[in-house]
Amino acid sequence: MIPLKDRNPRKHFPIVTIFLIVVNIFVFFYELSLGIRLERFLIQFSVTPSAIHQVLHSNIFRPFVFITLITSLFLHGGWLHLGGNMLYLWIFGDNVEDKLGHIRFLVFYLICGIAASALHIYFEPTSNVPTIGASGAISGVLGAYIILFPRARVLTLIPIFIFIQIVELPAYIIIGLWFVLQFFNGMLSLKYATAGMGGVAWWAHIGGFISGLILVIPFRKYR
Repeated sequence: MIPLKDRNPRKHFPIVTIFLIVVNIFVFFYELSLGIRLERFLIQFSVTPSAIHQVLHSNIFRPFVFITLITSLFLHGGWLHLGGNMLYLWIFGDNVEDKLGHIRFLVFYLICGIAASALHIYFEPTSNVPTIGASGAISGVLGAYIILFPRARVLTLIPIFIFIQIVELPAYIIIGLWFVLQFFNGMLSLKYATAGMGGVAWWAHIGGFISGLILVIPFRKYR
């Protein structure tokens, strides 16, 4: 299932959501301009679980390693990676920002992204595979959305073999099924150790989503 748009009007202009999308796109085009220097750039600014785990369990003070918990949120590995993340951020982020307020939403987004990486590091402490992408933080946005707008209608594309159908489904079904898929694949990654071989950091998605569920209420702006 691919969400296309939600039917959930907002009251305020989503300046932070648009800002995040613009920054992610700008950084991605900068990545494309690096050529042969791209690999070194990604390694330097991505989250590498083994590097952070080593610093946590040693007396070495390397603050830049922890800065990658933020910088990695703005890096992407390809057009599909970027496009999928920005689509989800645009569909669900504006309404969450509307409820939390601009500054709270930005802080909420970054904390969810850090929590996502933290859970990934917990389950893959020896992994040398660099982790990049905004999906952990966006997972937190999905967690907030399912709490705030569980019955909001989401226009969804459903491919069925060679046929494509577009239907409206409540947010709790779309996001709920998404989380079940993340959790199922996360459990498989533990059994077969696929996360340490590259691919999707499923536990980052799970960590971001759970942090969004927990933090959305205290972060919500009451009027």
